[in-house]
Amino acid sequence: MQKFETLTGVAAPLNIVNIDTDMIIPKQFLKTIKRTGLGKSLFFEMRYTQEGKELPDFVLNKPAYRKAEILVAGDNFGCGSSREHAPWALLDFGIRCVISTSFADIFYNNCFKNGILPIKVSPDDLKKLTDDAERGANATMTIDLPNQEIRGPDGGKIKFDLDPFRKHCLLNGLDDIGLSLEKVSSIDSFEKKQAQSQPWL
Repeated sequence: MQKFETLTGVAAPLNIVNIDTDMIIPKQFLKTIKRTGLGKSLFFEMRYTQEGKELPDFVLNKPAYRKAEILVAGDNFGCGSSREHAPWALLDFGIRCVISTSFADIFYNNCFKNGILPIKVSPDDLKKLTDDAERGANATMTIDLPNQEIRGPDGGKIKFDLDPFRKHCLLNGLDDIGLSLEKVSSIDSFEKKQAQSQPWL
């Protein structure tokens, strides 16, 4: 998993509440088990017409936000069904950080396992960040994970809280497999001892 330390990029405003995982990546795209290739279908029903043509008014189709790496979204982001394809699609598009006042628990947990930083902020801070994100090409923010702060285009700073263990995993690029591999010597030692004491297993 790619490490997350400091990210500076364009922030796209998506001021919609209760964005569920079906809106993030509709059910017809869940047939794959690959983590790549889903970015083109991110927010499919909001980005495209039924004929597959881009809707110019959708934020990620606007020239200033086509390479956005940060999403500033409304309350309760990622609600609905527990599909891991949702963070896969965000990451494949290029989104590495989502900022909201609240997240659905399963989506929130899945973000950390895929190298995406979900940040919870107060409603007042979200309003300010949304205003910053609406500046188009000038909507550049810096997400500083080591110092747990968001720096806006005018130099303003907003601090955020994060569980220390989740922070450690992101800073070191550790998903569940990576965490297991950190213990590989202990696992090997246990397996050798078990093979000697219980050779019938």
